[in-house]
Amino acid sequence: MLFLYNTSIRLYFLFIWLVSFFKPKAKLWIMGRVKWDKKIPAGFKNTTNAWFHFASLGEFEQGKPLLEKYIFRFPTHKIVLTFFSPSGYEIRKNYPLAHLVLYLPLDTQANAKKFIDLINPEIVFVTKYEYWYHFFREIKKRAVPLYMVSAIFRPQQVYFKFYGAFNRKILACVSHFFVQNQVSLSLLKSIGLNNVTCVGDTRFDTVSNTINHTTSFDLVRDFCAHHPVLIAGSTWYKDEILLAQLLKTYPNWKLIIAPHEIGKGRITLLKNIFLDSITYTSMATLASPKQFLQKAQILIIDTMGMLSSLYNYGQVAYIGGGFGAGIHNTLEAAAFGLPILFGPKNQKYAEAVDLIKIRSAFSVANQAELDAAFLKLSSDSKFRQDAGSKAKVYVQRHIGASQKIIDFVGLGNKLH
Repeated sequence: MLFLYNTSIRLYFLFIWLVSFFKPKAKLWIMGRVKWDKKIPAGFKNTTNAWFHFASLGEFEQGKPLLEKYIFRFPTHKIVLTFFSPSGYEIRKNYPLAHLVLYLPLDTQANAKKFIDLINPEIVFVTKYEYWYHFFREIKKRAVPLYMVSAIFRPQQVYFKFYGAFNRKILACVSHFFVQNQVSLSLLKSIGLNNVTCVGDTRFDTVSNTINHTTSFDLVRDFCAHHPVLIAGSTWYKDEILLAQLLKTYPNWKLIIAPHEIGKGRITLLKNIFLDSITYTSMATLASPKQFLQKAQILIIDTMGMLSSLYNYGQVAYIGGGFGAGIHNTLEAAAFGLPILFGPKNQKYAEAVDLIKIRSAFSVANQAELDAAFLKLSSDSKFRQDAGSKAKVYVQRHIGASQKIIDFVGLGNKLH
């Protein structure tokens, strides 16, 4: 089985390398790993180092409250951040609280040994679901504490199948699992892993911090101009087609749409779908954009880093991805007290299921269902406000996972 794993890792690298000739993101993935060992300063291994690994930007934001609490608790430790995906590394490569930010090298035995030799971590945190055989085995071999943060498991995963023995070996390398829910705890215990605590999801701490540090945007304020606003976050093509049709019926409502990807081609496509739209960056270049902003109905956000604060300007949120691989982050909108709409692929997300149960979120499978849900939210202000209030309370009740983890770490290992 190990042979198959090693082969699949190398085939994956070959595939990304071939794709990199055509896809800029794949090229970043490849180039970011070239001579990775030369990017680690000499002597770095002689300090006390904590290693935090994140798959991508979403996992970074999820683990950020824990990272910041760790730095506060252990201010003399050097912080190493690694990312698997360019969408995490390229945005957070200059994160000011880290001493070293890198792409995670390919998971080979040689890379794992060399990487851990060079950074010599005293402790390792991995957020949510990255399980790498050689890195985890090397960490365990050196008796370094390895913690999984906001881990979540489902019965359908390979770890819980009769043929999942190899994958269970990877899980056995983890010192302690901090899981999001009781289902995950029970599943781990069913395969003999009792080193697990249910603390909840650190994303609730992330969004709680967000609403306490909201950024104001004058252009967005002028665009809204006392109109009711629908905030559409992390959208894809199918979401956008539905929203374009919906908006024709509501000329008094305004739409702020922040697509999941903001490449030139995607923004051009969006402008073709929303013919009378304006873009944020085009307005930012004007000396007096207010008149254009107030007349426009649709504002396309074509820059990164704004979405989490944009929900502060809305009355209803639409979260994209539900007609593709799965919905994106609903908690930011919920934290601001917005009722939420999203597509049908939401069952894997515990918070989405919970929000649907308390009538704060509404799953829509087609145009008719979207129209009906939005009609109720737009025409019944009490219903809309009640749904938003329940969403906000839901988030507030789930805050605190990061503190529970840091307390556990502070009490139980050699770093304290």
